[in-house]
Amino acid sequence: MDKASRIFIAGHRGLVGSAIHRNLEGGGFQNLILRTRGELDLCDGVAVDAFFAREKPEYVFLAAAKVGGVLANSTLPAEFLYENLIVQTHAIHSAYRHGAKKLLFLGSSCIYPRHAPQPIKEEYLLTGELEPTNEWYAIAKIAGLKMAQAYRRQYGFNAISLMPTNLYGPGDNFELESSHVLPALLRKFHEAKISGAPEVVVWGTGTPRREFLHVDDLAAAAVHLMSVYDEPGIVNVGAGVDLSIRELAEMIGSVTGYPGRIVFDASKPDGMPRKLLDIARVRALGWQPRISLREGIERTYAWYLTTT
Repeated sequence: MDKASRIFIAGHRGLVGSAIHRNLEGGGFQNLILRTRGELDLCDGVAVDAFFAREKPEYVFLAAAKVGGVLANSTLPAEFLYENLIVQTHAIHSAYRHGAKKLLFLGSSCIYPRHAPQPIKEEYLLTGELEPTNEWYAIAKIAGLKMAQAYRRQYGFNAISLMPTNLYGPGDNFELESSHVLPALLRKFHEAKISGAPEVVVWGTGTPRREFLHVDDLAAAAVHLMSVYDEPGIVNVGAGVDLSIRELAEMIGSVTGYPGRIVFDASKPDGMPRKLLDIARVRALGWQPRISLREGIERTYAWYLTTT
């Protein structure tokens, strides 16, 4: 890419897309193509094809997706499967048809088996059963990365796929019913502090371990790999370290200044016991995370306070 390249960011108002937008703008890229869902519904194949025929983007960051936490995935399996399959299918096919030079597909670490060895290497894909609480989303994302590989193999289309770990940061979803664990806890602890509640209840046992990456670090990785990586193999992008949900809750309690008790509801699902990505491949390609979890949570909380 150069500063004048025509670059389409699909999903530029979402958590990941907005971070990629910030990164590219900050880097001086001058020809960004942006569409809201009202302006371009990626579920509408005719509209998507017409858009690519008209705008002819050279580079595509495919960050549009239907995302959510354990509750949303468990209660809306058909929506998570259908919307993600159809959005990525339309975007990848039309990008190829209308001559895009390169497409970057954003997957998810939930593509890996529930009991994958830790840390999870890229080659562990499709070696075991998925985590049941998010298998519908995972299956859609596996289909997306395989579609990218298939279009490369059959048509020579330069599509690459990144598999990010759990992301958080400005622009995240803080709705308790549909959000991921970190923003949900941030909101819970903030509201408990404001209301003076004596305790905060956290789903599960607190023992599962998770890895969290600030979305601005992910955006930096995406822009970097769009410039330097041209292979079919998927690439993990993570922080390289994890912590227990109990430790995460305690850290969020500290950041928000909540003085009460933390209670774990073991009747609620834990999800995967551990999910830590091996990031040796992306480090070898010249990228590494820069924002520590504590710093990232502090920055995210400061942003959240501006929205409440």
